Amino acid sequence: MEILILLLVLVIVVFAVTDVRRSLITRPVFRIFKKILPPLSDTEREAMQAGDVWWDGQLFSGRPDWHQLHAMTPPTFSDDEQAFIDNQLETLLAMLDDFRIVQQDRDLPEEVWQYLRKERFFAMIIGKEFGGLDFSPAANSHIVARIATRSLSAAVSVMVPNSLGPGELLSHYGTDEQKQRWLPALAQGDEIPCFALTGPEAGSDAGAIPDTGVICEGEHDGEKVLGIRLNWDKRYITLAPVATVLGLAFKLYDPDGLLGEKKAIGITCALIPTDHPGVVTGDRHYPLNQAFMNGTTSGKDVFIPLDWIIGGVEYAGKGWRMLVECLSAGRGISLPALATATGHTAERMTGAYAYVRQQFGLPIGKFEGVQAAMGKIGGTNYSLESMRRLTVNALCQGKSPSVVTAMTKYHMTEMGREVMDAAMDIHAGKGIQLGPKNYLGQGYMATPVSITVEGANILTRNLMIFGQGATRCHPYVLQEMDAAANPDEEAGLREFDKLLMKHIGFAVSNVFSSLFMGLTGSRFNQAPVSGETGRYYQHLTRMSRVLAMAADVSMLIMGGDLKRKEMISARLGDVLSHLYMASAVLKRYEDDGRQQGDLAFVHYALQHHLAAIGKAFEGFFDNFPNRVVAYTLKFIAFPFGIRFREPRDEVLQQISESMMEPGATRDRHTFLCYWKDDAEDMTGHMEKAFISMLAMKEVYKTLRKAEKRGDIGADLHGDALVDAAIAAELIDATEADKLRETERLRKGAIAVDSFKPGTIENVSFYKKPTKRSRKSSTAEEA
Repeated sequence: MEILILLLVLVIVVFAVTDVRRSLITRPVFRIFKKILPPLSDTEREAMQAGDVWWDGQLFSGRPDWHQLHAMTPPTFSDDEQAFIDNQLETLLAMLDDFRIVQQDRDLPEEVWQYLRKERFFAMIIGKEFGGLDFSPAANSHIVARIATRSLSAAVSVMVPNSLGPGELLSHYGTDEQKQRWLPALAQGDEIPCFALTGPEAGSDAGAIPDTGVICEGEHDGEKVLGIRLNWDKRYITLAPVATVLGLAFKLYDPDGLLGEKKAIGITCALIPTDHPGVVTGDRHYPLNQAFMNGTTSGKDVFIPLDWIIGGVEYAGKGWRMLVECLSAGRGISLPALATATGHTAERMTGAYAYVRQQFGLPIGKFEGVQAAMGKIGGTNYSLESMRRLTVNALCQGKSPSVVTAMTKYHMTEMGREVMDAAMDIHAGKGIQLGPKNYLGQGYMATPVSITVEGANILTRNLMIFGQGATRCHPYVLQEMDAAANPDEEAGLREFDKLLMKHIGFAVSNVFSSLFMGLTGSRFNQAPVSGETGRYYQHLTRMSRVLAMAADVSMLIMGGDLKRKEMISARLGDVLSHLYMASAVLKRYEDDGRQQGDLAFVHYALQHHLAAIGKAFEGFFDNFPNRVVAYTLKFIAFPFGIRFREPRDEVLQQISESMMEPGATRDRHTFLCYWKDDAEDMTGHMEKAFISMLAMKEVYKTLRKAEKRGDIGADLHGDALVDAAIAAELIDATEADKLRETERLRKGAIAVDSFKPGTIENVSFYKKPTKRSRKSSTAEEA
């Protein structure tokens, strides 16, 4: 007993007496920490410091405040935004013929280009003081997503000027002179922008771009001025073939010290008119049969004045930080909008098709194999829309959560691919045969585009989400890194000492809390709501705590090697991501008023995300290099094993039945999907057939019974079915007319497009882009 008391006193003295603690504990740990600290390149450090920590920080802390999540007010549209959505957007959607755009013209029709410019679709992020629309991220996301349900080529053409590019960079960093020169012209559509970052040798590693600019003297507008001699070769640049102004990222050098002592200034962004001498644009890529303008640009010995640097000379070398800070638009708005459009279209059209398409006398949506795929579509779409809303919520609050937008981009584009695959499986030939009535084929082919751009998904999952999230979202690690990097070692040590004590308390608390929650099945965790979703909050709080424990141990054991252990870190990133997605689902369910019709979708989403968390942890424990630590962690976190499972069959069946029922739930889940009340329309033909068949449901039941009794022949369709029903006196004249129309719509809906010989062969493979003039026709007329 005396020894135990002595040891306890010794521990208290060591930790309580500051000088003793710093000497015996903090200083050795400080030295070790500096050694194992993962080395960061300049671009990595800038990426790490850019953006905000938001709800992701709560989830990473192990102590998510669910009341704080619920208190976030969902964004709404302003009067101007709603009017634009109701009028200009609807007009545009009615103008779009995706088959003509993609298969025939391989470009947007000139009248569409003019309408986009006239109505300022390219100016949603530009301020009203410069003639832009100044729309919120919520309106931006809604508009891009709804266009994407009609034409991905049109959606990409709209989203790029409103994403990472000259408009956004100028709005945030441009000089007053640059803003006055360019933003009004961009807002009116007199200028078409593109931004050139990616090149043959630099994709994900943007810091390795070989494109260069050298500070020197040269001639501009007949005068000798100080400027930059540029050389670049870029590819994959959307809108480059038709752009009139080019945003360019390059590495800037000052070998003669004309700006100062620094020779290698760093990544810089400049704005260059495409008709400037030496600028080359026009060549097109052909991105997976899509018609949006995407191509190359290059320049050799192109001289520009210094004031063409975005933000002026003081922003020379700050280009990478500028780009990273602005990436939230592409990662958090545009690409998630495309993925959500896929979900809305797939759920609405697949539900209709599964009812309209019949085999063995039943809608194919009544067969369990089809129901499994339908359940996945509906449940995943619920997560997609939930995640879109929550991420847009952050952006509307003025936040720029870099980790959240990385998670959103990766998982939503991958989920969009899964939804499209399931929809194509159900539609079979209807989805394969391209033509004016195929609403899936082009989206199916275009899915890899979203997955590839704005940071390829492999990079995003394996390096960014946890690699950046572990540092940014952790309550103490980033501050400890700053302390360790302090050139004043003693000052750094003092700050590190304060943080280390907090970190130790945090880690110890996570270990014991994880074990307690594992032994009690999370049942003592508080939930902000009761009812069927209350249990999910308890599970998610527990998984958040386990993640915090696993992350701390991983960083302690592997240190800088964790950066290279991509498979390990990616699994922890998956845990964080699915915690975020599950949070989004619960938030949406509450925001929508806990709709009873949504419960099956909510159960699917939450059960799927928890199962994915369990799978990620299983892989983490199985592959953690220190096996003793791995077994210990697994026992603490899951003393009775990982027991989360994918949704049960009955949940999938409930979702599939809901997808085949018209009404508020279906409309609420698929409101982004555009369809026209036209039997010849791309989506309208299926919607009209679906509604008509449901209206005649009882008549079809009567006819099926008559067929079984032998009162009418088997396998009758169309006019033959109507004539037989009349002859057997099963329907009256009014019902006969309705049935005849319904059969016509049904046959049109299950039909696929075909073409006369020579029609397809005579369509030219390549259509040279029309260089957009600097003035729209509207401006010229004025």
